Amino acid sequence: MRTVQASEITKNIREMCIEANHFLSDDMKKVFNESVEKEESPLGKQILNQLQENLEIAGRDMIPICQDTGMAVVFIKVGQEVHIEGGNLTDAINEGVRQGYVDGYLRKSVVRDPIDRVNTKDNTPAIIHYEIVDGDQVDITVAPKGFGSENMSRVFMLKPADGIEGVKEKILEAVRDAGPNACPPMVVGVGIGGTFEKCALMAKHALTRNLDEESPVPYVRDLEKEMLEKINGLGIGPGGLGGRVTAMAVNIETYPTHIAGLPMAVNICCHVNRHAHRVI
Repeated sequence: MRTVQASEITKNIREMCIEANHFLSDDMKKVFNESVEKEESPLGKQILNQLQENLEIAGRDMIPICQDTGMAVVFIKVGQEVHIEGGNLTDAINEGVRQGYVDGYLRKSVVRDPIDRVNTKDNTPAIIHYEIVDGDQVDITVAPKGFGSENMSRVFMLKPADGIEGVKEKILEAVRDAGPNACPPMVVGVGIGGTFEKCALMAKHALTRNLDEESPVPYVRDLEKEMLEKINGLGIGPGGLGGRVTAMAVNIETYPTHIAGLPMAVNICCHVNRHAHRVI
């Protein structure tokens, strides 16, 4: 049994909130640079160059990449041989978010209730997804999610007979309906299978997958490539002003489902697909 202090979780969450809001991950920087080269529209290329300059200024001057510094989404895998000492794990995570957003001068966007809309003033509580796994480590991914693109996301409860063609149609429908409102070029996360809530969770998690890693499932790899090509054929382009690069990546996760259903979700993220990852 390994002991991990709650204060260590808090410290790392705090740093990751600040890191994710000022620096794109290496895989995201790579695909962004490739997108600049691929874009053929002069206006689209100009927009991408401006976004690239914005990224450089954000990292150099420690100014958030985007004014919407998101709602903190935390995926945490806790090894079953880990004992958290010195506090409650949920409290430790939320304290890390609070410190990160307050100390990092990041915009506080969370309201305490969806109807009364009173701001919590520290961006807590976070959205936390727990998983118990083998081992004695704590694996943390912090993914601040802006709501311009979040609001464009969709869940579809398809019929099994709709099959893979129905899935393709709904991915395109979601992206087409999002248009410029999702701040393209975007990253598209897709979850297929499970239940109503499981497919949405997979779509969210898919956004955090390293873009250098391919899906281990052959048909999913093919589907990701096909959908990226079709999305970029829509002509929405950078900033929604036309061009070749509407999406930089399509990441898909799947899970077993019921014989009577084919649930799927599309979670869209803007070009600021923020996530920071650490293992304690």
